[in-house]
Amino acid sequence: MNIVSAEQNTEGVVDINPMTEFREGVELLKNEYPQKALVRLKRAYECDKHNPYFMSFLGLSIARAQRKWDLASELCETAVRLKPKEIQFYLNLGEVYAASGMRERALDKLDDAVQLFGEDARLRQARSKVQNRRGPILPFFGRAHFLNRELGKLRHHALNYLVKDGN
Repeated sequence: MNIVSAEQNTEGVVDINPMTEFREGVELLKNEYPQKALVRLKRAYECDKHNPYFMSFLGLSIARAQRKWDLASELCETAVRLKPKEIQFYLNLGEVYAASGMRERALDKLDDAVQLFGEDARLRQARSKVQNRRGPILPFFGRAHFLNRELGKLRHHALNYLVKDGN
C-alpha cells in the first residue's frame, strides 16, 4: 500500500494512524484538494468518531467536495457542541453554511464566535467573505479591475464616514 500514514503490522493488517491522516487531510484542504482530503479525513473519522476535530474538518471537506450540505453541517454543528471553545469549528461551520446558501445562519454563527472569542482577524475575514457585497461601480470592467477596486474602497470609506457623521 502506498500510503505514508498506513503501516503493515506483523499479521499483514494495515494500521492507520488517524492523526497523520487528519494532518494530511487538512493540508490537502488548505491546498484546495477537497476530494483527496475527504478520503484522508474520512479514514481519520472512522478511527475515532467522537473526535470533534475529525468531525469538523470532515464536514468541511464533504461540503467542498460533495456538496452534501445536511451531512456537512450536522458534522460541523456536532463538533461545535462537543468543543465550543474552538474557534476553527465556528469558521468551518460558517463556511459550510455560506457555501450552502445559508448566509444569515453563517453570519449568526460567526457573530456567536465573536461574542465568545472577541475580535479576531480570522473571524473578521470569514465574516467579510460571507457578507453580501455591493456590485462593482463600473460593471463593464468587472470586480477585479483596478478602477473598481479603488472606487469601491473610496465608496466604502465614504459610506463609513457618512454613517459615523450621521450618529
